Amino acid sequence: MRFKLDENLSPTIARLLREAGHDASTVAEQGLAGAEDPDVASVCLDEGRILLTLDLDFSDVRAYPPHLYPGLIVLRLSSQAPRRQLEVVSRMLPSLSGSSLQGQLWIVDDSRIRIRE
Repeated sequence: MRFKLDENLSPTIARLLREAGHDASTVAEQGLAGAEDPDVASVCLDEGRILLTLDLDFSDVRAYPPHLYPGLIVLRLSSQAPRRQLEVVSRMLPSLSGSSLQGQLWIVDDSRIRIRE
């Protein structure tokens, strides 16, 4: 899978995804740090990448209808510390196997994954 990591995520998440065989790039690597949400979403759409973010604005299906995107994953964590991000994304990885996130919004919290289409 192809991922774009928003600037609010730890760079260790990109490394974790790459080690799991995924193509992961970051907003910062692309020089988009500080870019507006619609610009980040547009880049993901153009590049065919699933956006992985802590930004709850992307969970608004009126602003970002899931069916328009290769996939949206929003982390809603009790702590946004890098260690907690890594734990939750590590736990989420097996759920990606055999899944297509095309047109889906995944809300991943500390204990579960909710999927909206």
